[in-house]
Formats: sequence, structure tokens, C-alpha cells
Amino acid sequence: MSDEQAWDARYSENDRIWSGDANVVLVREVGDLPAGRALDLGCGEGGDAIWLARRGWQVTAVDISGVALARAQKHASEAGVTVDWQKRDLLTDFPEGEFDLVSAQFLHFWGRFDREGILRRAAAAVAPGGILLIEGHLDTGPVRRAEHENAPELPGPAEVIERLELDEGWDVLVAEIHPREHIIDGVAHERSDNTVKLRRRA
Repeated sequence: MSDEQAWDARYSENDRIWSGDANVVLVREVGDLPAGRALDLGCGEGGDAIWLARRGWQVTAVDISGVALARAQKHASEAGVTVDWQKRDLLTDFPEGEFDLVSAQFLHFWGRFDREGILRRAAAAVAPGGILLIEGHLDTGPVRRAEHENAPELPGPAEVIERLELDEGWDVLVAEIHPREHIIDGVAHERSDNTVKLRRRA
């Protein structure tokens, strides 16, 4: 099964996988920023992208799953906002251009997955003065595949920053670990996450 087929199958399990709300950390860390161009990596059902578009951002939202993107487009139409939805495999097909915000919220996958490579390309896409916001899990939580041999590596914030291999033209604004309520398949669970927020110097 390809990565695309795996994600399509996951999203086909339920009419709504995620809560539909924007990620809490995105709201907290981006809410006061002036609107500009935003890139949402692994946008899923579109909660973050729609939240950004409602606040005046010009949003490009990318996911590998056509099932997720069709659902996201429907939600955007219902919300009365426009988002540039793009179906891409970020491992081989990264969007072109520069963005004032690049957001990677929980960009994980069960299997071999070059997350660091994608995040380095994400950093390269940040415009001068722009923000790179990375949110990740530190534990597998209640997911039923937690004992799978291909469970993802879940690095902490210091490791995330180190693996980005950035030059000196960046400021670390946030690097922290925190608890979070995670709603999956309509059920709330407590788990540990980590946030990395970086600014490329103008």
C-alpha cells in the first residue's frame, strides 16, 4: 500500500477524523501575526488552513490524501473562505515559493518517512522575517498502532531544531514541551507534544 493509499484509507474510516478546530498551538503562536502568505503542510481536513484564511491569510494547504482534501474543500466552502488546496507527496513534490508562515502540525507517519528532509525544505520556504512553526508528538498516545514496528520517531524540540541544520540567520522563539488534549475519532486523550517556533531574520 502506498503512502497515499494508507492516508486515504485512514480518512475513509470516519466522516471526520479530527476535531475541525484549528490546532491550539497555531492559534496561540500565530493569532497576533499580520496576515500574509501561509503554507500548511499535511493539512488534513483543513481546520488550520480555514482558520488562517478567515483571518486574511493567503493559504496554500497541502496533503497527500485526496479524501482529506475533498473534505477540507467542502469545509472551506461552508466557511465561505478560499484556500489553495494542493495534493502533493511532500517527500518528492514540495510547493514552490516563499511564505510568511510555514506550519507543520503533527507531520508524522507510521512507516519510513523523511520528516527531517521535509522540515528542511519547509525552512527553506520561509521568507525573510517569516515564521516556521513545527508541532509534534512526544508519545504515540492512544493510537491503536502504537506497538507497530514502524512507529514513528518522535524527537523533542532540541532535536527538531538540530536536525533542521539551520544557518545563523534564525531566532528560536519557542522550544518547549507541553501537555495537550488530543481528540481523535471523537474521543479526547491527554498526551505530550512539543512546539518549535523559529523566525528567519529579515
